[in-house]
Amino acid sequence: MKNLDGIVEFCSVASVGNFTGAANRLDTSVAQVSRKVATLEKRLGVKLLHRTTRNVSLTEAGKLYFEQTNPALSVLENAQLSVSALQQSPQGLIKLTAPVAFGEAFIAPLLNRFLETYSGISIQCAFSNDTLDIVEQGLDLAIRIGKLEDSSLIAKKLATRQLYVCGSREYLQNNSIPTSLEDLKQHSLLVGSQPYWRFLINNDVQTVSVSGRVRYNSGNALKAAAINGLGLTQLPGFYVRDSIAQGQLVEVLPDYKDKQEAIWAVFPSNRNVAPKIRLLVDFLSENLTDDR
Repeated sequence: MKNLDGIVEFCSVASVGNFTGAANRLDTSVAQVSRKVATLEKRLGVKLLHRTTRNVSLTEAGKLYFEQTNPALSVLENAQLSVSALQQSPQGLIKLTAPVAFGEAFIAPLLNRFLETYSGISIQCAFSNDTLDIVEQGLDLAIRIGKLEDSSLIAKKLATRQLYVCGSREYLQNNSIPTSLEDLKQHSLLVGSQPYWRFLINNDVQTVSVSGRVRYNSGNALKAAAINGLGLTQLPGFYVRDSIAQGQLVEVLPDYKDKQEAIWAVFPSNRNVAPKIRLLVDFLSENLTDDR
């Protein structure tokens, strides 16, 4: 076959299910992807896609063509990755996403160190607390925390973190120290974006509904409120560990501390992992420490 023009674009649309996701994945415009697919259909003399205003589906011919061409593209991509692996200095753009607070505090500094080591690599990171669709957004990987949803994505565990319930020494002197979960009903609680806290009850992690005067969708804001004596809060260690060590906050209910949550690097399963991506994931795994 002399002309491969449009095949990559068609397979991307077929894999993602829409032109926008394919464009993001290929780092090009929707118009360019549409134009390439239309040219391919004209060259083949068949309609490969049913297009509506909301979605895209494969025609019978499109399904057959995708089944034949997608494996071939994977073979070509593997060949390219094998050659790229021979480079002593990896090159290219890595696009990823990470949670805002954790990403800013821990991922960004590591990305900066990574870039200092590998001058041929560039980074584009979207810090967001939304669970972005990494395939549709054209991202190479995502950093996620906690239990993962069932999906076709591949995940690698990088480290672990733990949740702490804590309050200021002054608050606890004025309101007593809780010794059971039932005692929380007598306290002012500083609640995050989720209306529940996680505890280890009878060796099983369970959620307990919570409410209070203060509700922030920011861990830093909750920590500041707790330090100011407004109540108790439950936050990951990377927010409060230093404040606990410095005496600004005091941990309570340690016997109910939940099991450690995993920090993950997540990849699209239908994409071969380039050496530069593996390099970054290994770097993060080596430099992220547990109990964040």
